[in-house]
Amino acid sequence: MIDRLRKRAVVFWREQHSALLVALLLTFAVATGFELVAWRRALATNDTIELLRTGHDIQIDADARSELLFARIAFLTKRDELDQSRGLLEALDRVGDTQTRARGHYLLANALLRVALAHIERSELEAAAPFVNLSKREYRRALQLDPEFWDAKYNFDVAARLVRDFPDFERTSGDELSADPKKLWTDIPGKPKGLP
Repeated sequence: MIDRLRKRAVVFWREQHSALLVALLLTFAVATGFELVAWRRALATNDTIELLRTGHDIQIDADARSELLFARIAFLTKRDELDQSRGLLEALDRVGDTQTRARGHYLLANALLRVALAHIERSELEAAAPFVNLSKREYRRALQLDPEFWDAKYNFDVAARLVRDFPDFERTSGDELSADPKKLWTDIPGKPKGLP
């Protein structure tokens, strides 16, 4: 029985070994082609990210890879182009992983807070109010995605203190805490009361 199976295997190999080797070679060639395409795409992505990082304005489609979307958001928020950043952030929310999405919301929140602080420096409190509230919303979204994101926690606290320091920023609805105008120290739960 074993000899018969061995003889059949030998006969099969003699008749089919060329076809099997060709099929194996084609399989390896196709797999190598796919790997080369993925490698080239990764190189192109890295080149585009580097160009964006060095200040070149390169347009990115909304269906691009999440790394490219994040790099473009970083480029735009650095230049305070908030509307374009929001559109790309929505696309990033659809395709990005949790960490990348949290970092994207954090970048937008920072840009919004920079605009608010610029208005405050010019004593334009009414113009600053919406930017402070929007930045808080974006920090909150970043913290929902990554609760351990310390920088977002810190900056959220800064934005929250702005609301307490300037009561005109208070909205009539929402989850904002009311503050006594004479109290400049925060009443956030878990924070010690007393001298700063």
